[in-house]
Amino acid sequence: MKPEAYDAWYDSERGQWIGESEYQLVNRLLQPERGERLLDVGCGTGWFSRRAASDGLDMVGVDMDLERLAFAHSQSSIPGWIGGDARYLPFRSQSFDRVVSIAAIGFIADERQALAEIIRVTRHRFAVAWLNRSSLLYRRKAGSVGYYGCRWCVFRCQPAGDYDVNRPPVTIQSGHLFRRQPATL
Repeated sequence: MKPEAYDAWYDSERGQWIGESEYQLVNRLLQPERGERLLDVGCGTGWFSRRAASDGLDMVGVDMDLERLAFAHSQSSIPGWIGGDARYLPFRSQSFDRVVSIAAIGFIADERQALAEIIRVTRHRFAVAWLNRSSLLYRRKAGSVGYYGCRWCVFRCQPAGDYDVNRPPVTIQSGHLFRRQPATL
């Protein structure tokens, strides 16, 4: 699907409702403050990045799809559109106050490595939204062109706290959040 067509969906009545609902949920979980640095991993066309920037966040979007990044750049004055692999994020540890990844992890070959990288670059909080096999979206879209190759997850709850990347992948039910714990000296 062309970036223009994908992003145009957010202009539809349904797209506006879903996009804004997801954004508000992530915003409530992350609790970002104006001026904080937020990284959008797997930003695609940059809809979430642009939405967060409109709330005064210092945004950086990273994605492997250079065509989608070029589209994102053409739609916004955000300077931080970076081509990169979520498994090897090109940033120093704890360089972002908040990190978000919306529906991108299921398309990454090694999601454990990508999650470990998200944790590594996060200073305070991060939120990851996986595509859920129990969802209506799965029933309607699994196997279609836009979702080809996606690993749809069945989630169990992991409460907030440290995440051990050596354990099997977990999923987050609504309202749960991983937080980076303060370093102990």
